[in-house]
Amino acid sequence: VEGGPRQAMMNATPGLQRAFPFLRWLRQVDGTTLRADALAGLVGALMVLPQGLAFATLAGLPPAYGLYCALMPTVVAALFGSSMHTVSGPTNALSLMTFASLAPLALPGSPEYIRLAMALAFLTGVFMLLLGVLRLGTIVNFISQPVIVGFTAGAGLLILVSQLGPLTGIVVPAGTSFGATLRIVAEHLGALRPAVLGVAIVTVAAGWLLRRYAPRWPGVVVAMLTGTVCAHLLNAVFGAAATGVTMLAPIPRQLPMPGWPGLDPATLGELSGVAVAVAIVSLTQSVSIAKAIALRTGQRIDGNQEFIGQGLSNIAAGLFSGFPTSASVNRSGPNVEAGAVT
Repeated sequence: VEGGPRQAMMNATPGLQRAFPFLRWLRQVDGTTLRADALAGLVGALMVLPQGLAFATLAGLPPAYGLYCALMPTVVAALFGSSMHTVSGPTNALSLMTFASLAPLALPGSPEYIRLAMALAFLTGVFMLLLGVLRLGTIVNFISQPVIVGFTAGAGLLILVSQLGPLTGIVVPAGTSFGATLRIVAEHLGALRPAVLGVAIVTVAAGWLLRRYAPRWPGVVVAMLTGTVCAHLLNAVFGAAATGVTMLAPIPRQLPMPGWPGLDPATLGELSGVAVAVAIVSLTQSVSIAKAIALRTGQRIDGNQEFIGQGLSNIAAGLFSGFPTSASVNRSGPNVEAGAVT
């Protein structure tokens, strides 16, 4: 075909573009957009490193599985969803749902628990994909702007409260509910670690100052690096035992290998109902975030395509050592601010 394979893909028929929606934005890719998207991708990768580890822990899985969730599922969602800017992967809400659903069935962190998490992601993706193929994504047209604003604010509040333990150095057990977290922190303020809180304040302050006075800089990345340097300096001067600033143990340096999650009849019976609930929460979260971002960018969101994209993303999570995923509110916003184009 004249112009090469790339030109042929750009001239694809509407039917082919519906099957492979990334063909619609392929024509926008050039040297300028690649540089912008590379910077936004770097910001997103640096953000998801600590988040993925934390969310995997919340889900009752080894930390490395949070990074596995940020690899193949994120790529698949980007290729097959309709939003140009939402970023999918591990999230706070679905991590908590995964732990609450699977903890009664298997010991968190055990091989059986990991298998169930993969199976849950796969089944969740199948339900999502089915809804998209049946063109039931039109139901998102009934989600009003106040609902989107309310959801975004609620998600932000949930994330903030879930991080009060790491923010203050107060021990809050994984999987603790919203209200219980507030109660535990309030009752143990005497155990607050000033150095831990100081690292958090330095990190947030650096991000706020850069956003206000140097908006073109990758503020999130610089803030995280600033906090990391601060943590190491405090530990070097006073010692980790005195500061309470802990570091993660090394994670396995390996990529997730594809594998079947093991959907035997017993597993299907245990997880089918849970998978439907997780699918509904994931889709509501993903489409609400996509529409919230679209209010800023002017993009039109296709609900059916979002269902399909999230469904395929969760199927990929089930096949590549992941757990249920959705669009992330605290990575999609910075993705836009970092200048992402496609």
